[in-house]
Amino acid sequence: MTVTTRLTAAQALRRAAARAMFAPSIHNSQPWRFILTKGVLEVHSDRSRQLHVLDPASRQMMISCGCALFNARVALAAAGYASVVERFPEPIRPGLLARLSVLDPYQPPAEELACLDSAIELRHTNRRQFTEEQVPVQLVDTLLAAAGAEGAYLLPIRGERQQVTIAALSERAAAVEDADPAYRAELRAWTTGEEDRCDGVRSFVMPRGEGAAGHVPARNLDLSETGALPDVPSGASQCLLLLWTAGDNPFGWLHAGEALQRTLLELTRQGYVAGIMSQVAEVPWVRAMLRRELDLAGAPHLLLRVGRAPITPATRRRRLVEVLVEHL
Repeated sequence: MTVTTRLTAAQALRRAAARAMFAPSIHNSQPWRFILTKGVLEVHSDRSRQLHVLDPASRQMMISCGCALFNARVALAAAGYASVVERFPEPIRPGLLARLSVLDPYQPPAEELACLDSAIELRHTNRRQFTEEQVPVQLVDTLLAAAGAEGAYLLPIRGERQQVTIAALSERAAAVEDADPAYRAELRAWTTGEEDRCDGVRSFVMPRGEGAAGHVPARNLDLSETGALPDVPSGASQCLLLLWTAGDNPFGWLHAGEALQRTLLELTRQGYVAGIMSQVAEVPWVRAMLRRELDLAGAPHLLLRVGRAPITPATRRRRLVEVLVEHL
């Protein structure tokens, strides 16, 4: 979709910030801030929203911000503006992750980005039971190309050996984290039954119970045992894709987020949904085993479960005024 009414550069950048806020983030923490100046939108991390127990290195926070950055790029393209992205433009300001500038004189945007804009509000992380419908090979190829266009990789998990490896390591990571009282306290702080809360994961979209042995388990978010959904383990017939990057550093993490969001918007545009499972890559020694067992030439970040499932409610978001500072 392309915005039909011509926006000024300032209006397009403000719209880009608003669209960025629809990005997924670890536990819906929304760990980003935006600063808008003349012709420039800055994307910053918000350290006050970092999950220090689960994500001490800030890798998942960076991935979340990378998703927001990609949404902003798409929104600018849909508004008719090509943009330049500078990632980590000022080393002395580590919280400044990216700077987006619209091109002057005007140049037409990339249509392959603009067409993803309509999927931004339709994309939701889906924790419901997936159907047994097979994901077409052509779609998987499209998703691999989408991740590759953003400097990352998707590995389809195929064959019994890879499936058993993923399931076993996911279970080990879950056991390690669930045994840590600090992790459980942090998780509890980011889950909520409050109807008016605009961040965190709400209880009525949480799975309940434990998955079947040999399947990749969903994260146990149901600490209060109030989850409204049945457990959704990933069966052997379902499509699993492992996101990884060659670099395991802030640049690589930001690119991983951009690749993740491009993949999610592409599959949403084609009528599919995805569940994000990051637990297998959160415990350092389990993550190292995952890399070794799958013979990856880089760093694994998360699993995507792709398929079709019933519609899930939209996640609540903070207001734009809470995350955007304008200096015009």
